[in-house]
Amino acid sequence: MSLIDGSKPWLNEETDNASDNTALIIKEERKGIACIKKEFIIEGHIPKLAINCVSDTDKTQLNEDEPPSKKQKCSKSVLKGQNKSRNCTYYQIPTEHLCSHLIEGIDNGSCLYDKCKFIHDVKEYLEKKPNDIDKTCYVYSIKGRCPRGLTCRYGSSHIENGKNIIDQIKYDTWIKNEKLCRTLSKENMLKLRKKLYNFDISDKAVKKIDNDKNVGPLIEESSKKICWKDKLYLAPLTTVGNLPFRRICKEFGADITCSEMVLASSLLQGHNQEWALTKRHETEDIFGIQVCGNNPYMLSKSVQVLQENVDMDFLDLNLGCPLDQIYKQGAGSGLLLRSKKLEVCLKSMKTVLNVPLTVKTRSGVTKDHNIVHDLIPMFKDSGVSLITVHGRSRDQRYTKIADWNYVNKCAKLANPIPVFSSGDIMSYEEYEHSKVEFPDITGVMIGRGALIKPWIFKEIKEKRHWDISSNERLEILRTFIKYGLDHWGSDTRGVETTRRFLLEWLSFCYRYIPVGILEHVPQKINERPPHYKGRDELETLMASGNCADWIEISEMLLGPIPDGFQFLPKHKANSWK
Repeated sequence: MSLIDGSKPWLNEETDNASDNTALIIKEERKGIACIKKEFIIEGHIPKLAINCVSDTDKTQLNEDEPPSKKQKCSKSVLKGQNKSRNCTYYQIPTEHLCSHLIEGIDNGSCLYDKCKFIHDVKEYLEKKPNDIDKTCYVYSIKGRCPRGLTCRYGSSHIENGKNIIDQIKYDTWIKNEKLCRTLSKENMLKLRKKLYNFDISDKAVKKIDNDKNVGPLIEESSKKICWKDKLYLAPLTTVGNLPFRRICKEFGADITCSEMVLASSLLQGHNQEWALTKRHETEDIFGIQVCGNNPYMLSKSVQVLQENVDMDFLDLNLGCPLDQIYKQGAGSGLLLRSKKLEVCLKSMKTVLNVPLTVKTRSGVTKDHNIVHDLIPMFKDSGVSLITVHGRSRDQRYTKIADWNYVNKCAKLANPIPVFSSGDIMSYEEYEHSKVEFPDITGVMIGRGALIKPWIFKEIKEKRHWDISSNERLEILRTFIKYGLDHWGSDTRGVETTRRFLLEWLSFCYRYIPVGILEHVPQKINERPPHYKGRDELETLMASGNCADWIEISEMLLGPIPDGFQFLPKHKANSWK
């Protein structure tokens, strides 16, 4: 007999109503909770605060032995968002580091600076150098030369008698086959910093458009066109959408990739960290750069300097960033409320671009007030080639289900301009459903779904659920480490930078629930599991939401953490055991 089924004929009306109420109560209690097979659920789990993962300011406001109440969690004074309060200091080069002029070895030459604070005695440095993490240097194994030389933490494979050796045959082959992607030269970087870069083209475009004059493209438009139909688009993801992660997603079948959000102001000031975000890997065959700014002069200049110095197939304007520091400056989602200014921005950018201009936007700013449909005629008039709509407002962030009906409405209005929808895709079933239910939407952009399970692109293309094992997941992380060492470097600084970005990614990865553990497939993006154990120790470790366990995984791949190491996840205010 089922108390949840109120249709049983042998139950009277009173019992029938009671059953309906019971069903509603159970449904409400399970709202947002994934259904895990009973044999894997750990009953009576009491969460405890991982105090080492909370900022110093917040520690004084919490009782270490008790989790905060629901009221406390919602309080702005307790456990603030870590984008504001966390320690973001990355690895600092110690004075025991070898001078960069000597990394090739003893015969490499002498230092050019009289007051250089780093070590100049190669023998002394090698005696003090931390132990190697592993015997095989990934960079040396594929390129024949490791640019980190004697400072490489995998150097035993290419350091002999105090010199950085080169496998000349492998190195020459790699150089011959390398597909170079353009990057900003040191000369142009210096011009930006000294404000000597020539921006006549962008200045001319903005002045004419600002004065309501029609102006055609000031440069020849590229003949290369992009077919957007049914493409799988990896969302531009701040911090976690780095080049090594994008390489992982490309291998699993992502069709379109985009850089992390690039701030136009920092780009024009010649900040190294901002320009590093524009770097493209040769495997990214359809690659765009997303810029964020609040005025046409800044944005058109950033478009011009990007186009003249880096390789990109399209440029995307960010109209969706919800962060306060961006929104309050009138950028990101803040531009949605300044339609006239936005129109000038788009037209001036389009005028100096020879590649497609796209936009990624939220549905609106305030809750229950969508405004993008009113902006679509302006998007069309400005020459936008693709519109991606995240079906949530700025105020909603990620707390509500994305409104695909609204995105489909926008797609009908935008026709023939293609419209992509962003939000909540976590399985091939949801993808297939979206194609049938919302036929006017051209394609999908996947963000959190890819962070939680980057093989989602493979699942969609093969139309199946992949019950991936813990060892297979570990190999994916190991591949990320290799790509990270190639991108950020294999010396101690590069290792710790790779570790930081791995930990940022792991703050999403643990949300994945293995297919073989689920009672009902597929997992929904807004569902969290009850505390459970995996099918083996590694799977249990990977399911942990405790920062300490993420660090343990990083140590399995990158060796012990250095003294004084701290990590606070960007997208979590706290972490629970």
